[in-house]
Amino acid sequence: MPLSISAGVGFIALSGVAVLNGLVMLSFIREMWKQTGDLYHSVIEGAMTRLRPVLMTALVASLGFVPMALNTGIGSEVQRPLATVVIGGIISSTVLTLFVLPVLYKIIHGKQ
Repeated sequence: MPLSISAGVGFIALSGVAVLNGLVMLSFIREMWKQTGDLYHSVIEGAMTRLRPVLMTALVASLGFVPMALNTGIGSEVQRPLATVVIGGIISSTVLTLFVLPVLYKIIHGKQ
């Protein structure tokens, strides 16, 4: 599938969801760290607490784009690239938010 203008719009729309989930998780972890003083348990507890909201956001957004991704009728040449970019981006940003982001936060702030 070629990169088109509608795929570029999908990248722009995706950036808001991905960044927002990551920022909310990091602020939650930081607040827990200030309260408890234990970085390791704050990262674990913050990731576990934000697991359901992040998964629900990703599931709702990606399932909403499935009909667009499977469309073969009139206008599908515009809808399919947009939906494909958004679905793939939401899945990858969810994995990054839930697994990679807490680990990087622990590595970066673990030396303090």
